[in-house]
Amino acid sequence: MSVSNITIFMPSVLTLVGIPGLESVQCWIGIPFCAVYLIAMIGNVLLLTIIKSERSLHEPMYIFLGMLGATDIALATSIMPKMLGIVWFHVPEIYFDSCLLQMWLIHTFQGIESGILLAMALDRYVTICYPLRHAAIFTHQLVIQIGTVVTLRAAIIVAPCLVLIKCLLKFYHSTVISHSNCEHMAIVKVAAENVQVNKIYGSFVAFTVAGFDLTFITLSYIQIFTTVFRLRQKEAKLKAFNTCIAHICVFFQFYLLAFFSFFTHRFGSHIPPYIHILFSSIYLLVPPFLNPLVYGVKTKQIHSHVVKMFSS
Repeated sequence: MSVSNITIFMPSVLTLVGIPGLESVQCWIGIPFCAVYLIAMIGNVLLLTIIKSERSLHEPMYIFLGMLGATDIALATSIMPKMLGIVWFHVPEIYFDSCLLQMWLIHTFQGIESGILLAMALDRYVTICYPLRHAAIFTHQLVIQIGTVVTLRAAIIVAPCLVLIKCLLKFYHSTVISHSNCEHMAIVKVAAENVQVNKIYGSFVAFTVAGFDLTFITLSYIQIFTTVFRLRQKEAKLKAFNTCIAHICVFFQFYLLAFFSFFTHRFGSHIPPYIHILFSSIYLLVPPFLNPLVYGVKTKQIHSHVVKMFSS
C-alpha cells in the first residue's frame, strides 16, 4: 500500500470515537458497562479475599483461581476508565504512547488469562487422572513458576506489536480510531503504510497463544472425560464432573468471545462497526464479570465461604 496524499506523520494524540454509530446514546450504554465493571471488581476482590484468608484454599486450584481474579481486575481496569471517560465525560483524546501502552496491557492480560486457564485444566487433569501424584507434581514452587512463565510469555510475545507499530508505521490516514479502546487492529487500520507485517504478527500472536492453550486444554479434557467414564461408581463420576464444570463454563465463554472478536476484526467487513465494538467490549468485560460468579456458584468450597462471610 502506498502512502496517500493526505497523511499525518507520527501523531502525538489519537481520538477514540467510542461506539461509532451510537454516539447519541452511548452515554446510556455506559451505564450497564459500568455496572458490569463494578460487579466484576467486587466479585474478584471478594474472591481474592476469601482465597487469601482461608488456609484451606491455599491449594493449586484456588491459587490459579486467585491469579485469574487478579488478571481479570487488571484487564477490566485497563479499558473501563478510558471508555467511561469517552462516553460520559467526552474525553476521547489519548496520547499515542498511552494508546500503545493500553494495547499492550489489553493483549498481555488476555494472554495471561489464556495461560491460567491452561494451567487450571492441567491441574484438573492431574487431580482426576493421577490423584495420588497431584500433591507431588503441583507443588507451590511449580505453581509460582507456572504463574511467572505465563506472565512473561504474554508480556514478551505481545511486546513486538508495539515495536512494529513504532518502527514501521510512521504515517496515518487519520488520528481518529473508531473504537472505544486501543486494540492492535484498531490502531493498524488507520495507518497509511503497508501493514501486512503487523497483521501477520498479530495473527501469529493470537494463534500461538490461544491456539497452543486451546489445543492442550482440549487434550486435557479428553483425557479427563476418558478417565471419568471409566469410573464405575455414579457418585464418583458426578463428583469428578462437578470439579470441572466451572472451569468448562469459563473456558467456553472466554474462547468463544475471543475467536468471535478476532475473526470479525479481520473478516467482518459486512458487520456494522457498532456491533463489532460492542462485542469487542463485551468480550473484554464479560470474563472478569462472569468468572467470580461461576466459581462462586459452582465451587462448593468458595460458595460456602461466601455464605459464611455474609451470614456472620
